[in-house]
Amino acid sequence: MAERLYYTDSFLSSFPARVTDVREVSRTAGQSLWQLALDRTAFYPASGGQPSDKGSIVAASRSGTTIEVPVLDVQESDVQEESGEVWHFTEKPLAAGTEVKAAINWTRRLDHMQQHSGQHLLSAVFAAELQALTVSFHLGEESSTIVLTSEGITPAGLERVELVANGIIAEDRTISALTVSRDEAHALLAAGRLRKLPERTGTMRLIEIDNYDLNACGGTHLRSTGQIGGIHLRSTERVRQGVRVEFVCGLRAAKVAHRDHALLSRTAALLSVAAAELPQSVERLLGEAKSSAKERQKLREELADYHASRLIVEDLIHDGLRIVQRIFADRDAAYCKLLASRVVAAAPQTLALIASTQQEPAAVVMARSPGLYFSCADLLRDQLAQLGLRGGGSPDMAQGQAPRKEMESLLNVLNAAARTAK
Repeated sequence: MAERLYYTDSFLSSFPARVTDVREVSRTAGQSLWQLALDRTAFYPASGGQPSDKGSIVAASRSGTTIEVPVLDVQESDVQEESGEVWHFTEKPLAAGTEVKAAINWTRRLDHMQQHSGQHLLSAVFAAELQALTVSFHLGEESSTIVLTSEGITPAGLERVELVANGIIAEDRTISALTVSRDEAHALLAAGRLRKLPERTGTMRLIEIDNYDLNACGGTHLRSTGQIGGIHLRSTERVRQGVRVEFVCGLRAAKVAHRDHALLSRTAALLSVAAAELPQSVERLLGEAKSSAKERQKLREELADYHASRLIVEDLIHDGLRIVQRIFADRDAAYCKLLASRVVAAAPQTLALIASTQQEPAAVVMARSPGLYFSCADLLRDQLAQLGLRGGGSPDMAQGQAPRKEMESLLNVLNAAARTAK
């Protein structure tokens, strides 16, 4: 089992080691994926919501050539007990016994330490200030989240938590790791010092934020709260377990602030207003859009009424039934439905067969005037079923979809079926 260097020094970025095992995991399109085990490693394996480290392993061949092997992922064979082998995933194998020099991606490691240490502090503040306990933690590529046992968190509560957390960051309190037995951990839990006790045996690694929080954790952490650099709460969302809180720490917080400022500035420039005036401007635009939508709908209905009256004049009643059958390439399905309803409302003994081929598949609407004996839903459903398609509605109006190339013949069949059924 590898000596885990990250337990004692999270700031160790490079180290010498020896390959102790190698095995092929998979082969796809001629490319193999390998797992390498080292006698000692500073690479953190994915665990507890924190992703793995990445980096490289460098070895010298017998000819003196340098071989650099990128580390794509790091996993532990037994995450529950933290007693399994640490496997480094690579696309190149190295023979057991090979002496190597390894280096982790320091930018990635520092980011993960800022987010993880920030999460410990944030969870402690939520527990102390709002009695909201952390159920789970996820460290994502752009932001991180915790899920809290809470029915709801007010904006004032979030502001309070963010203020307290950043105050502790400014105090630059020491963050330290200590190892205790399970009995000692039980005693700390009973005394109210330990936040929670994981279900595992043997010794436990605890992370302590000086005079504020003590929690079991096997992850990588900073040396002081000041190195977190700041915490910014982004959003909250109700989930089954409680409330999910999105946050960013350190350099991520700075990047997010810069990005948000750029978005606000660009949006303000597009609207020719100051950033502080954006809420009022957006409210005004939404109001204008709502008013315009109502006006467009009114005009659309007036057009449908005029269009319907024209179609009724063009198609006369034959054998007690008027059939208005049209295909429109420049009208959408919603307008065709509106038009069909206006046609049958404007004249008795009328069937409307209206189709829109503006999209693929095309849309068809079948509507009847009151008093006709056939069911639009039954007729349309039967004909679409013969094409392996589905449609539905009521006796007065039904809708469906069919390929454009089938639409003209479908309308003709429905026309004939309606005349036979009347």
